[in-house]
Amino acid sequence: MSRLTELLRQARKADRQLGEDLEKEIAALMKRRTFGLVFERHQPEAVELPGRAVRRGDKVRVLRPRGEVKPADDQLWRVQRIERGDDTRIAHLLELDADEPQSQAVETDDLVVVAEFNDRIYPGLVETGRVERGGDKPFHTVINAENFHALEMLTYTHRGAVDAIYIDPPYNTGAKDWKYNNNYVEADDDYRHSKWLAFMERRLEVARELLNPEDSVLIVTIDEKEYLRLGLLLEQMFPESRIQMVSSVISQKGSARGTGFSRCDEYIYFVLLGDATPASASTDMLNNRQTNRGDEVEWGRLTRNGANGRRTARPNLHYPIYFNMDGTFHSVGDSMPLEQKRSDVDVPPGTIAVFPTATDGTEMTWSLSQAKVQEYVSKGYIKFGSLRVDAPQPVRIYYLTSGYVRAADEGLIVREDSKSIRWVHTEAKGMHPMTVWNQASHNAAEGGTNLLKRLLPDRRFPFPKSLYAVEDALRFFVRGKPNAVVLDFFSGSGTTAHAVMRLNRQDGGNRVCISVTNNEVSAEEQKRLRKRGLRPEDPDWEALGICDYITKPRITAAVTGKSPNGEPIKGEYRFVDEFPMSEGFEENAAFFTLTYEAPLSIRHHRAFERIAPMLWLRAGSRGRIITDLGADGWDVAETYGVLEDLDRAGDFIDRIEAVESARMAFIVTDDDAAFQMVCRDLPSRVLPGRLYESYLQNFKLRGGR
Repeated sequence: MSRLTELLRQARKADRQLGEDLEKEIAALMKRRTFGLVFERHQPEAVELPGRAVRRGDKVRVLRPRGEVKPADDQLWRVQRIERGDDTRIAHLLELDADEPQSQAVETDDLVVVAEFNDRIYPGLVETGRVERGGDKPFHTVINAENFHALEMLTYTHRGAVDAIYIDPPYNTGAKDWKYNNNYVEADDDYRHSKWLAFMERRLEVARELLNPEDSVLIVTIDEKEYLRLGLLLEQMFPESRIQMVSSVISQKGSARGTGFSRCDEYIYFVLLGDATPASASTDMLNNRQTNRGDEVEWGRLTRNGANGRRTARPNLHYPIYFNMDGTFHSVGDSMPLEQKRSDVDVPPGTIAVFPTATDGTEMTWSLSQAKVQEYVSKGYIKFGSLRVDAPQPVRIYYLTSGYVRAADEGLIVREDSKSIRWVHTEAKGMHPMTVWNQASHNAAEGGTNLLKRLLPDRRFPFPKSLYAVEDALRFFVRGKPNAVVLDFFSGSGTTAHAVMRLNRQDGGNRVCISVTNNEVSAEEQKRLRKRGLRPEDPDWEALGICDYITKPRITAAVTGKSPNGEPIKGEYRFVDEFPMSEGFEENAAFFTLTYEAPLSIRHHRAFERIAPMLWLRAGSRGRIITDLGADGWDVAETYGVLEDLDRAGDFIDRIEAVESARMAFIVTDDDAAFQMVCRDLPSRVLPGRLYESYLQNFKLRGGR
């Protein structure tokens, strides 16, 4: 239920007539909203946090009994107090959002903590593994978390620092592809579309804070179920951006849509912020046209077209060009006033006057001034067609556009010989991509499902993206950014991180990908596990979650070149960069699980081990993580340092000066004067941060959203 619908229900319950009158007025108001995207902002989502210890004051749900498969009770309870026994902890609960709240006592083992999205959170990270083959390169990271809270965590580590976000959100097919408030959204849910929009809007609002406003891109893939609503949502949320939609063929066979056309493509929205523009490609992405070394340039027509090309729009660019009767160039005439007729022009003896004319005889203009035409003729930048006296424009005239003129000056195109005036490319030239892509490499079966089978032979994941499709989409925007930060907060099997590794291999880049996924178990698998008496947090249950069963093993296999059973991966990568998959990548990756911390523990420096990975992420995710300050009360790693004992500030400063790669220093103090004193002595290249003030303030402000 939306919040508005719930309030109307309560109003009708209290006063039936009042409720009906309010409903009519609201319906009339909604009809007047004819522009923009109108949807209901549903009550904040709630996410269960299995593994999080139950504390006094927590919101919780009571877990269904083991072995039970029927839907769980979504009622929320508040923990009033916890009673400790010999081997158990009993939580005394009070029902939330009830007119007459009930109370009950339940063992904490039968409870799961719940966080609603309007609750203030204080996140941490616990490392759960890593794979290292990249030397001193930065680490890709995989975060096991509900993605909204992971995005909030990243506002502390990467605000305004992300170069590209690539996401493949749930397509809202009604086939148990996503949950809202812990329940799968069914196809017959009347609020399915507005729930999906509310779900997406909350995440995109936070994601926007992470993107670099001066030059970044948001890439979102979607199918026909929600592409119209998504387009409107993006326009409303990113009004200053430039948005384009690409249609990409992902299956030449197509997928049947009942009595309709078979679907063979999906849609990709590109939201361009600041100066972001797509780089050229080796092909146009549709016809596979490409320009190779030795190919002739594409000449432009000197005659302008369209309404702005008419003589009346630019009279000074309407003038005659004279040709000898053998078709050779003679000279250029003067501009003609609008009232002057072409028949009144004095034509030099033995020549014919050629005016800019459309095929229907309409008087047009030339693209260049008389002086430019003379200059371009002398340099070979203009060529002429055959003389046809009876044609509306007896000689077709072609010229090198400004881009090709610059290319000629830079030696990127050369004149093949002095007789033919033929200009050719000295190197292969990039093409501007079309808005329709038809690439064999984007086939979801071959580049997605079959490729994933090679990496994880005994595991299945529904509908993985083609690795090469993700790679191509990102390449347009990170090709010239070797240190780009890429984020995917619907990472699924980990295709985006895999694509970033391939991009790094192609040009020696150090790009990093932050992948966020939860450890949700598929709907069918949940039924089987519940029948076995298992539930979330049990090791056998968690082992089959997306993050632990698919994402982490896939990225590990990609890096090492070995499947989870230790065998070399069979097959080769194709397209652009072909090599055996068993070679792996010279990359590093670290895996984390998001935790929920108590602010008092953080302020008293008792949660440093869980905050430590966030400091490492903020400093660039290179080298080791400082997890223990030891007896010295300070430590300096490759890219950052942490100082707790201000009496040892001198030693800390000396060390951070000696580590030239260090760029950040975190000082633990409640004393503003002491913090400023340390800051004054830091090298100018080192950016200071105050713990835990900057951290607590960041999430305190976010909690007031």
